[in-house]
Amino acid sequence: MKISKKDALAWFEFFAMLPEDQELMTKQQEIIYATFAQIEAAIDHRNDILMSQIKGLKTLKDRTFFVGSEDKFPKGCISCLMGTGLSAIRKTNKCNAACKFCYDYGVLGDIPPIGEGMWEIGGTRFYDKDIDLLLSIHKKPTGVAYVYLEPFMEIEKYYSVIKKFSAAGVHQHLYTNGIAATDETLKALGEAGLDEIRFNLGASNCSDKVIENIKIAKKYIKNVGIETPMTPELFKGFLKKKQAILDTKLDFINCAELHLNENNIGNYDGENMYISRHGYISPTWSRELTLKFMKIADEEKWDLVVHDCSNYTKFTRDLNLSSKEGKWFGASSYGCEFNRTPYEAFLPILRDDNFKFLSEEELPEGYKPGELFF
Repeated sequence: MKISKKDALAWFEFFAMLPEDQELMTKQQEIIYATFAQIEAAIDHRNDILMSQIKGLKTLKDRTFFVGSEDKFPKGCISCLMGTGLSAIRKTNKCNAACKFCYDYGVLGDIPPIGEGMWEIGGTRFYDKDIDLLLSIHKKPTGVAYVYLEPFMEIEKYYSVIKKFSAAGVHQHLYTNGIAATDETLKALGEAGLDEIRFNLGASNCSDKVIENIKIAKKYIKNVGIETPMTPELFKGFLKKKQAILDTKLDFINCAELHLNENNIGNYDGENMYISRHGYISPTWSRELTLKFMKIADEEKWDLVVHDCSNYTKFTRDLNLSSKEGKWFGASSYGCEFNRTPYEAFLPILRDDNFKFLSEEELPEGYKPGELFF
């Protein structure tokens, strides 16, 4: 059904008042899904228009979008979208920042440790000495990524493991906010064999110190880039310091579409939201800003890749991974990160007079307020 925005608002105001354990009737679920479809269709239409304005827009076999030279497209992303997926290696449970877009916002002090002298790979705990055993038994992945939370909190512990995966010919990339990086530690990472490093520039509000560390990283590590959820703050901050950032000679910028969970959604209260394929919930401005950012990069011919790491890309990533794992046709781990749909999060967009549905119809008989009893 092509529910009207007025009817959708009336129903969602009702859903937002329901107790958390309230079960919904089938027709109510149909109304919810119809509303989500209307919002998503309008957002997709707007984004399609923005994409049509990017003359140099390219795809990675239709799995994601980017602008720039193909040879600078990050190999970690190729592993994620074309190879055996993003094999996460977890070690550090602490961070030296508290970003409002962080998925662990407000609970950073409660993140459980991996274990003294241990690493988490594939949900299993390993000592350094176990890595050789792991590589001798399992088929080696096309790539691994060091995540969770800020590696430079104890970066000296990473070198030996990086050397082992480097010797095995596995592509490795590491995420950092770059705040605690130094010439010495970046050099040590390069010497250990790290292939790629990604700086979350938004975590430091595009600080000059981190921009300088990006420049230093290029001396020692082959592939250097930025990966940050696209926010208005990053968009504005980057353009303000654009030349200094481009002068670092970085290779790529991954503009992640910000998606929210129960920890960080409160930081974006009042923003227009949409839900992608009943999965990730995102502010509508995140991918919009990415596409506008890509248009600037394309028109100004930046010597790097700008990658649209959108909800579509993440949906594709999970399909690729399930395929490589031999799961059943259509299997994917992509889904909503909320135990209960936060209906109240969609009230701002339904109340926004400037946001329009593409087409509307009157609710069918039996779906109007006061008519729905079964």
